Amino acid sequence: MSIILIITALGYSRPANAHPMPNSVVLLNVHANRIDAELQIPLVELQSAWGHAVNDSSEGLVERLGPQLRDYLKTHIRPQSPDGRFWTVSIGELTAHESQNPITGVYRELTAQVQLIPPAGSDVRQFMFHYDVVLHQVMTHKILVSVRQDWERGQLAETNPVQVGEISLDIVNNRILPLPVNLASGSVWTGFMAMIKLGNQHIAEGTDHLLFLLVLLLPAPLLVDRQRWGQFGGVRYSLKRLLLIVTAFTIGHSITLLLGSIGWVRLPSQPVEILIAVSILVSAIHAVRPVFPGREAWVAAGFGLVHGLAFASTLANLQLDAGPMALSILGFNLGIELMQLAIILVVIPWLMLLSRTTAYTLARLSGAFLAGIAALAWLTERVSGQPNLLTKGIEVFARYAPYGLIVLALLSLYLTWRMRLAKPLPTA
Repeated sequence: MSIILIITALGYSRPANAHPMPNSVVLLNVHANRIDAELQIPLVELQSAWGHAVNDSSEGLVERLGPQLRDYLKTHIRPQSPDGRFWTVSIGELTAHESQNPITGVYRELTAQVQLIPPAGSDVRQFMFHYDVVLHQVMTHKILVSVRQDWERGQLAETNPVQVGEISLDIVNNRILPLPVNLASGSVWTGFMAMIKLGNQHIAEGTDHLLFLLVLLLPAPLLVDRQRWGQFGGVRYSLKRLLLIVTAFTIGHSITLLLGSIGWVRLPSQPVEILIAVSILVSAIHAVRPVFPGREAWVAAGFGLVHGLAFASTLANLQLDAGPMALSILGFNLGIELMQLAIILVVIPWLMLLSRTTAYTLARLSGAFLAGIAALAWLTERVSGQPNLLTKGIEVFARYAPYGLIVLALLSLYLTWRMRLAKPLPTA
């Protein structure tokens, strides 16, 4: 029975995308009045075009040649508005790193953060992209230009980039032609709805977030009898406790979601993820035997503050401006609440029905036991930084979540029917 609770909370993971090598990649983050671009340039190609020995080692490259690199990049990046005016180009952070490729060996790459600001009155969504970094000397080189984030179009950095086009040598005319960029217009509503969808997705795939709440709700319909969980406390009693716990969790994570998203509260991700695993372990122990009876709402609110910090990291990574960020916080939180409410509405009625039967003790203990194992597996993974078989198994188990919910519903109905049949008939 507890397996059903776990699989209801599970989601799917997406593999990361790697760009082709040794082509360059330009990723555009579109804002209302500027574009933030990330350039990914293979150093082996840059060395051939620039003439400096940048591919021998990536260590200390930025410290040695940072100013020269910025000047070089700025010379070869020139966005131009349709009226002929050129944009302002600012070269920000430069980083060099290397990785092992099983086919080509060591691959070294320069990543540059570039800000592109159009002239006053120009449309940020329409321009000619004059860009010939590397390509001005290495004629076989290609530059793949994609939009990674466009909030007003509902495209977020968590999704796959949308390719705008490719810059390469026009062999017929022996020219490097600029890439015309003409992005479709968006709207605030589109961006807001995208954040609601992201909130839905985040909580649906947030196995640990939902598992904490669901396991904490396991004993909620029960009375406490001599420091043990007793019988079903009635519909009104159960609904009151369920509502208090869910509301407290919502208030807790909403507070830190807001504070974390605007940068007022920040914690490293590892301790936050560890505390989330601890919260599941605590709720599992409480489901076995009352640890804090009557104070579940306070516990839900307290651990909700921790869960909210994990939610906030998603928004902080989007690096939005103030207006879109405010709407994103609202939409993202609304999406979380809607999905959370939907899952609770389809799970809790069957748990309440099952809690009236004698089989609920076994279901509760089994759920707490398996949730505790999952919590310990996550705790081990997050402390060590190494995945283990149990956490991988939880991800695989997610595929069967809908079937688990069906089993829960059918079992609850069947046992309730059997219990009613077993009641003695009234005597005359």
